[in-house]
Amino acid sequence: MKNKIYLCSPKEFKGAISLPMIEFTRLKKSIDLSDVDTILFTSKQAIIYLDEISNEWQNKKILAVGSATAKMAKELGATDIYHPKEFYGEVLANDILEKFSGSKIVYIRPKVVSFDSKAFLSDRGIDIKEEILYETTCKEHSGKELEDGAVIIFTSPSTIECFFKSFSWDSSYKAVVIGKSTLKNLPKNVTAFVSEEATIDSCVKKAQEIV
Repeated sequence: MKNKIYLCSPKEFKGAISLPMIEFTRLKKSIDLSDVDTILFTSKQAIIYLDEISNEWQNKKILAVGSATAKMAKELGATDIYHPKEFYGEVLANDILEKFSGSKIVYIRPKVVSFDSKAFLSDRGIDIKEEILYETTCKEHSGKELEDGAVIIFTSPSTIECFFKSFSWDSSYKAVVIGKSTLKNLPKNVTAFVSEEATIDSCVKKAQEIV
């Protein structure tokens, strides 16, 4: 019998057991977008929450980091969407420098981020402001045990942080991460693999290869 694959996300996905690590809370009731022409999204949740409070965001240029983010923007009505092929830290920032140097950008973000995109871009003369729209908190899994030899899929640095608040790492476990930025947040003793693409589908496929 194959080892169990645990997905640290609330998303139900065939071939994996959902093990949600984080919860989301919207922090604002409104955001003024009148003085910007481009919106930077790095997560689906940011789009979902902005859509709840704004009827105009779809008319802006959308810079969507990650294929799932771009898909969500399209599903909710945006049409002018740029989806970078690379989306890790400085690589992403350099892409914005090249293609959006004359734009007025707002970064719709969670309270805590793994890379300070605003500081990087501001230092290089890019006009960008931030709106902290939501925050993430950890879900507790006290008393829950995972199978020996399990493969754990981490979809963000936050899921790693929250996992280790509820679980200890067993030497029989393996990790699959959704990207290089997430990989950097794992402890050194963790055996880890990076998915081919930054999607949950790709993560599950990678996990199935190594169980």
